[in-house]
Amino acid sequence: MNASLRLGWRTLWRDLRAGELRLLIVAVLLAVAALTAVGFFADRLKGGLQRDARQLLGGDAVLASDNPTPKAFLERARALGLQDASTYGFPTMARASEEQGGASKLVALKAVEDGYPLRGSLQVSTEPGVPGRPTRDVPAPGETWVDASLLESLALKVGDTLLLGDAGLRIARVITLEPDRGAGFMSFAPRVMLNQADVPRTGLVQPASRVSYRFAVAGEDRAVKTFSDWADAAIKKGELRGLRLDSFESGRPEMRQTLDRAEKFLNLVALLAALLSAVAVALAARGFAASHLDDCAMLRVLGQSQRTIAQAYAFEFAAIGLFASMLGVAIGYSVHYVFVLLLAGLVETALPAATFWPVAFGLGMGLTLLFAFGLPPVLQLAQVPPLRVIRRDVGNLKPASIAVLALGVAGFAALLVAASSDLKLGLIAVGGFAAAVAVFALLSWVAVLLLRRSVNESTAPRWLVLATRQISARPAYAVVQVSALAVGLLALILLVLLRTDLVASWRKATPPDAPNRFVINVMPDQSESFQKTLRDNGVRKFDWYPMIRGRLVAINGKSVSPDDYVDDRAKRLVDREFNLSTSAEAPAHNVVTAGAWKPGAAGELSVEEGLAETLGMKLGDTLRFDIGGMQNDARITSLRKVDWGSLHANFFVMYTVDALPDVPVTYMGAFRAPDVKGFDNALVRSYPNVTNVDMSATIGQVQRVLDQVIRAVEFLFGFTLAAGLVVLFAAVTATREERAREFAVMRAVGARGSLLRQVQRAELVGVGLLAGFLASIVASLIGWGLARFVFDFTWTASPLVPIAGSLAGAVLALAAGWWGLREVLRRPVVDTLRRAAE
Repeated sequence: MNASLRLGWRTLWRDLRAGELRLLIVAVLLAVAALTAVGFFADRLKGGLQRDARQLLGGDAVLASDNPTPKAFLERARALGLQDASTYGFPTMARASEEQGGASKLVALKAVEDGYPLRGSLQVSTEPGVPGRPTRDVPAPGETWVDASLLESLALKVGDTLLLGDAGLRIARVITLEPDRGAGFMSFAPRVMLNQADVPRTGLVQPASRVSYRFAVAGEDRAVKTFSDWADAAIKKGELRGLRLDSFESGRPEMRQTLDRAEKFLNLVALLAALLSAVAVALAARGFAASHLDDCAMLRVLGQSQRTIAQAYAFEFAAIGLFASMLGVAIGYSVHYVFVLLLAGLVETALPAATFWPVAFGLGMGLTLLFAFGLPPVLQLAQVPPLRVIRRDVGNLKPASIAVLALGVAGFAALLVAASSDLKLGLIAVGGFAAAVAVFALLSWVAVLLLRRSVNESTAPRWLVLATRQISARPAYAVVQVSALAVGLLALILLVLLRTDLVASWRKATPPDAPNRFVINVMPDQSESFQKTLRDNGVRKFDWYPMIRGRLVAINGKSVSPDDYVDDRAKRLVDREFNLSTSAEAPAHNVVTAGAWKPGAAGELSVEEGLAETLGMKLGDTLRFDIGGMQNDARITSLRKVDWGSLHANFFVMYTVDALPDVPVTYMGAFRAPDVKGFDNALVRSYPNVTNVDMSATIGQVQRVLDQVIRAVEFLFGFTLAAGLVVLFAAVTATREERAREFAVMRAVGARGSLLRQVQRAELVGVGLLAGFLASIVASLIGWGLARFVFDFTWTASPLVPIAGSLAGAVLALAAGWWGLREVLRRPVVDTLRRAAE
């Protein structure tokens, strides 16, 4: 072993000084840095959410519902000795008095009682801009606490009166921290907090109002667990509807939605960097092994055993892998702070220190990458026969052992799937790349076979004939080169397409006349006058529908409950109340995809096709809804395709009649606000109970958050771009010595340098065009799978992608070839031939 270590150290320092390990180090470093940067950020984010889960909930466990909390839950909590606090909230409009300008603003109203919050501390200040201080008080009757942004929007100050519905409340404090509010991107509207005793006199809560109730408990862990288990069992019985238990373990799932999508994109970029690095390591290791064949043959002549040589190179690669991985971990740790800054608007709490897990994972990934893809060809050096010293045609590298390669690839793939944090994302990315490599190899082999036949040597230019001969003379090298180039281009094209589609999907441009206002909670006796107000202000085109709250209780006479479904979305849909509507005519912005809409047909329903698929509904099924205590049965006669991004008023379920008799109903509308100064304020003053939602502001806030996510993805994109360029460079330079010998022979028999440059460029352009075309086709397929099954947005790749990909492949191959092969044509012929003869 000592002999192996000494030999390993000597070869390590010699190869480092010669620069032969540079490509391997860079490839491993890029993969580890990209993966650990995302790993450190995700680890700290997870730790922060777990640490602050109780504060984000406002208690140790919270029962959320769309109706007042059942009395049995209150009694059970108090019987267990738990503290409890109830809150409820809903969106509404707040406004300033006429003397203060009469401005209005959509707000998130929250009614609290003494004892709120049970966990965490509410912080308030006396003036905007003044640091907040913790308080255990709640707003007193007759006063309200608000966000500073609301004061600015309404031109109010502390001490002024805020109008909410029919009541006027004095602004007493400014909220600086609300512990159970969740992430900032979930609350687009400013907070208005008031005492529950003041809600009745505002007149804002009507029979069909959407109010969210939260019953929080806190106490000893054992008592909280007992309550949680009891509450969970009660909910699962299905007798109580619209209840959900949030606990320390479950946290706030809606808070994770945007962060989860951001993490998936970051993971995808990191996975692509790692996959590219694997290709680069494999190419670089094979070139490294090829350049050391003669050295190992000489060692065998001098008496070194195969075992000693194998252990020496294994030690060298282990040392290089450990060094590159540690450096990659250090870079990844530094880079993750950039993510923290770029995503600062999504994470409002200070994050805890990272655990050791990302470090261990990064080191393991780097060593696995090097040993799985780099070591197999290098270990063949120990098998080089001594005879190679005098016969250069023996002892060449053979394909790596299938068993060794399969084991390494399987381990690497398993680590990548684990790193993806999403099984579908990992399988599509890793499986797609594995399939892509096989497709690239097969198609490039066919292309090489067809190439020689497609070029007429009697009429084609001399440089094209020689380039064709160069490629077809070594088909195995051509297949490896095209496949490697295609894999590198695949990752780059896929990232560009996904990034473009992400922006296009999340910032989908709306038509010029698309609605930008939604109004809800319009009472039946206000419907006609409200529509008249819109027309009087120049709004001629608007959606106007009745809105009915109903719960699905049976399908074809059989009762339904969340336990009847496996899919989480189906469970949520069955466990909630639907917003139903009626219309004798089919909405113009919906498309009937199955069945027929029969105008004015009583007892018939039209269902959104996605809902029907999720809940297993079909044409002819009979649905029973509980609407305000009344049972209503109707049959599905049509399915509709609904564009939820259209900004029109849309519903899952619609009755094909103008109205349902004797059911509680409010109205909702969607319209484009006229360019009339003070229109929104006048509307709220005339209809104080109506909630007017300005969607343009909301969409703008969402897009600002998405800008942060996209910047983070683009930042990490640099790692993948670097890895892709490393692959391109490794692929182009893999046959450098063979090219040098062939060019030397042609120069020796009289070929001019200009001709050889044309041959080299033609070969590189041809390989690049083919690789770019193949990569574009596969990137479109993988991108469609990721968009459809992982990110859930519509794939909009252009049909011009293959053309652009082919051109990009040719340009990048030329650039990599110029950089990596520029010295081949400059090398003296005698020097090249002497090397070949040695």
